[in-house]
Amino acid sequence: MPSQATRPSLVGMPAVWLRDNCPCPLCRDPVSGQRLLHITDIPADIAVAEVVESDGTVSVLFHPDGHRAVFDRDWLARHGEPAGGGPPDPRTEEAKRLWSAADLGGEPPRGSWPRYLAQAGYRRACQSAILREGLLLLSDVPTAPGAVLAVAASLGYVRETNYGRLFDVRVESSPSNLAFTSLPIPPHTDNPYRDPVPTVQLLHCLDNAAEGGDSGFVDGFHAAAALRAQDPAAFATLAITPVTFGYRDATTELSATRPLISLDPRGRIREIAINSRSLQPVRLPGPRAAAFYAAYAAFAELLSAAPSMLTVRLRPGDCAVFDNTRVLHARTGFAQAGRRHLQGCYADLDGVESAVAVGERATTGGFRRKDQT
Repeated sequence: MPSQATRPSLVGMPAVWLRDNCPCPLCRDPVSGQRLLHITDIPADIAVAEVVESDGTVSVLFHPDGHRAVFDRDWLARHGEPAGGGPPDPRTEEAKRLWSAADLGGEPPRGSWPRYLAQAGYRRACQSAILREGLLLLSDVPTAPGAVLAVAASLGYVRETNYGRLFDVRVESSPSNLAFTSLPIPPHTDNPYRDPVPTVQLLHCLDNAAEGGDSGFVDGFHAAAALRAQDPAAFATLAITPVTFGYRDATTELSATRPLISLDPRGRIREIAINSRSLQPVRLPGPRAAAFYAAYAAFAELLSAAPSMLTVRLRPGDCAVFDNTRVLHARTGFAQAGRRHLQGCYADLDGVESAVAVGERATTGGFRRKDQT
C-alpha cells in the first residue's frame, strides 16, 4: 500500500497539495492557466505511490486515482513549503522599507514625469518605489486640470468615489469636508469610512501661492513599529480594538469598522487607518475606552512628531502618489486669501503591483502564466 499523504522525500509536500497543483492539461487549462480540477475531485485518501526524478523534473504517481503529475523542479522550489511558516505578503511591513523623515534625508523619493513616460525601466522603478517606500513625488506633471488622472491611469485604474473620478482640494464657501478649508489637517489616511478603502491616493498641485499650506507625509508602519517597541500594550490595544469611521453629506452616508492598526494572521503590520475627523464615538466599556484613548494618543504623538514627519511644499506640477493604507498625509494651515489648488484621485495598490509585474515581463522573456511564475 502507498505511503500516506505526508510523504516527505524529494518533494516535501502532502499528496493532496501535489495532486491539487498538477500542471497537466487535464488539471489546468493550457490557455488561461486556471485550475480545472476541483478539491472535491481529489480522493480523500490520495497518496503518493511513486516519485521519479530526472534532470529538472519530478514525476509523481498518485494512488488511488492513478494520475501522474510532472513538476518542474524550480517551480516546486518556488512554490513548496515556505520558510518562516507562511506565504509572503507584499502588503505587510516585511515587504516595505520603513522610514522616518531623517531616513529619507528630509526629501521624498522623487521622479520625473516626462522621463517616467519615456523610459519603461525608469517607470517601473518609480512604481516600485510606491510599493517599497509608500511614497513618490513626480515632478513636471502638466498643470492642466485633470492631468492627475493620466498619472493614476499609468498605475492601473482610477477608483471613483462619491467625490467623483477626481476632486479639487481648495477653499470652498460651504465645505462638506475640512479638507476643503484653509485649516491645518493632522496626519490621516483618507476614506477609512469606506469598505474597501482606496489604497493609493494622488494629489497634484496646480497652484500653491498661499502663505502656509505645506504638505506632510508620515510612514504609519514605521510609527506603528515604534509604538510596538515602546509600548507593546498600547500597540496591542490599537490592533484588537475595532472602531467606526463615518462620513455623511447631502447625498452620501458611509461607515466602516476596523482597527487603527490592522495585522495579518502572522501579526505583521498590514494597514493603518486613522482619521480624527471621521472617527465616530468609540463604544466601549469605560476602562477599555480609557485604554483605547491612551493608546490612540500615544500613536498620534508618534505620527505627529518632527522626526516622523516629512514636510514638503508642493510646487505647481508636483504630484504626490502614496499608499493610503500606510502613509499618512497632513498639511499646515494657510491664508484663506491665498491661492492653493490641488486635484486628487484614488487608485489601488493591486494596479501598481500589476504594472510592475507586467513591466518586468519585457525584461524576462514575455508573458508567463501565474502558475508558472
